Amino acid sequence: VDIQPEMLARIQKRAAKAGITNLKLVLATEKSPALPANTIDLVLMVDAYHEFVCPREVMSAVYESLAPGGKVVLSEYRAEGPAIPSLRLHKMSEQQVRREMAAVGLEFVENGDLLPQQHFLIFSKADETL
Repeated sequence: VDIQPEMLARIQKRAAKAGITNLKLVLATEKSPALPANTIDLVLMVDAYHEFVCPREVMSAVYESLAPGGKVVLSEYRAEGPAIPSLRLHKMSEQQVRREMAAVGLEFVENGDLLPQQHFLIFSKADETL
């Protein structure tokens, strides 16, 4: 999923070269990932969320696309780490991300301690079938 057709073209080219055939590319907009409702099990965003022009709209649409119990994993540079060599505008605090995900209905699961400079934040859509 990307908002830039040229990035999707690059991915398609790399997938074809690698013989990957089970890939579906989706052209999104600044407000929507254009994914079908209640079908996605996992959304992974690496150093991307902080770049969104309309984060609330995108994440509301992501929430709608998640199947019950679906997860969102965000990897973002830690704002809490002043020694991390990235501009402040490319960093996010755990508190900020948790607040923004809660605003669209996502529940915090954990901040995995996997990466030395980035948060590995996991959120979940409630399983309404319980």
